[in-house]
Order: sequence, then structure tokens, then C-alpha cells
Amino acid sequence: MEDLYIGLDIGGTKILGALFNAKGEIIGRTKKPSKASKGEAVIFNQVCKVIDSLLESNTGTLKAIGSGVPGVIEDGKIRFSPNLSWKDYPLEQNLRDKYSVPSYVGNDANVSLLGVWKHGLGKGCHNLAGLFVGTGIGGGLVINNAIYGGSTGGAGEIGHMIVVPDGPICGCGARGCLESLASKTAILKMLKSQIERGRNSYFSGLIEQKDYILKSSHLKEAYVGGDEIAIEILDNAASYLGVATASIINLLNPELIVFGGGMMEALGEKMIERIRSKARELAIPGLYETCRIELSVLGDDASLYGALSLIEDGLRISL
Repeated sequence: MEDLYIGLDIGGTKILGALFNAKGEIIGRTKKPSKASKGEAVIFNQVCKVIDSLLESNTGTLKAIGSGVPGVIEDGKIRFSPNLSWKDYPLEQNLRDKYSVPSYVGNDANVSLLGVWKHGLGKGCHNLAGLFVGTGIGGGLVINNAIYGGSTGGAGEIGHMIVVPDGPICGCGARGCLESLASKTAILKMLKSQIERGRNSYFSGLIEQKDYILKSSHLKEAYVGGDEIAIEILDNAASYLGVATASIINLLNPELIVFGGGMMEALGEKMIERIRSKARELAIPGLYETCRIELSVLGDDASLYGALSLIEDGLRISL
């Protein structure tokens, strides 16, 4: 029977799962809502539904599970997650107990960067950074051929770099974080503000819907369709991402800065070129010229391949 591995991307709105074979190829996928507001037991039950769904039509043997989760992760426990109701939650141990296989858990942004580094554009790079733009902005760093966690494992919070000192209040409590200016959460607030001032937009009717969640596909349609408000807001967001990119280049001199997340994937090269342009304007020329700024080719799969990489590293295997 074939050895099988499961990679999970556990987020505040959905749980993505992939089943990998012994060659590291995705042979099955599934997605379910995380039901984050319903409590830690319900979220774990949704995680198990994803795993069970992936396994039900396969006759191989599950060997290990890897998971990426937003928040502070320590020793396999979710110490705190801004998008989930888990606090000091032993996810790694609970998955081991239920499925009787090794389980590995990491911060979602670091896990996505690990996927890019091991299985995507970052292959062969010794120094790189990743920015993952979605509901928030996650970040991760590889320095001298290793994921860099800092003194307590909290390094790489690129979304909380201050780019406008007197800017809007961020969810972390500070002012002017990149996340408060360029994430989907920030963009939705700006869209609402402009529409409330009487400006017409592609989003005018959508935002009136109860519990509307901003979709990357809607942003793409509005941007490509010439929506004036969307273009203004997204161009500004790209500029702020470019400011952060220039700072990373000047500080760390990486070979590669890769952008991922649903919003970046949807807007593609239009967004990346504006980021490059702003970074080129602000970064030290010699350092800018030696750094590639690229869109992740793995898309949402970066997190899934990163979860597989946690397994590879944990089991010391090369699939």
C-alpha cells in the first residue's frame, strides 16, 4: 500500500487540505469552512472532516500530517490565533492522538514560505522573504538557508512593519502597519468609507449585503473593469507594499522576495509591477538590482506544499 501524507492550511474562514503521494504529488484536495466562531472543538471537528474526506477514497497508509495555522505557534500548540478561537490549543498532539501518526504544526506564513522555498521559486535560494496578502498580511524570512524565527520565534511579522507612523489603527493596536494599509481587511474599510461619501463603485451593492466578505475575484473584476475607487485603493496598497519591499531589500539584501495570497494571485503582474516600481524608487540601487521580486507560482498551494515540507523536515525524508 502506498504511503500518504496530508497537508492542511487552517484559516479563519476555510480549511484547505491536500493528499500527497510518496512522490510529493497532490492526488486529492478538499475544502471546508473552519466555523471559527463556533469554538475550538468545532474547528477541530472541521479539520478532522477535511482529513477524513481526503482519506475516504484512498487505500494507502497515512504516514503524517502537516498543518499551517495563523498565530503564535510553540511546541505544536496554538498559543494565540487572531482568526481562530484556539488559545493554548494542542493541535499537534490532538491530531497525533486521533490518527496515530506524526503531526507537525507551524505558523501559516512561515509554512507558506517554506513551501515556496522547498517546492517553488525559492528553490536554491539562501536568503529570501515572503509576503502573503489576504485578510491580513503574513510574512516569513529565510536567512542563511534557514527559516528565521528570531529570539522567541516571532520574527517575520512583515505585515506589522510601520510604513505610515500616523496611519490607521491596525488590529494589533499600533498605527500605520502595512496590514492596516494593504490587506483585504484594510481595503474593505477604505471601500466602505469612499462609498459612504457618495462615490459610486462596483462594490456599492455588494457592501450593502449583510456580512459581506471581500473576495479577491471581486477586486480583480473591479480593477480590470476600471472602477475608479478600486484602482485608487489598490494602487495605494501596491505602493505601501513597495515601501515595505524596499525596506526589506535594504535591511536583509535577499535574493528573492516572493508575494503570495489570494489577492496577489488574482491581481497578478499588474500589482507586482507597481510594487517593483515603488521598491526600485526607494531601495539602494545595488541591492535592488540583485533581488528578484516575483509572484508565487504555487498560489494557494504554497501553504499545502509548506505543510508537506514540515513533514519532510520532521521525518527527515525527501519525497
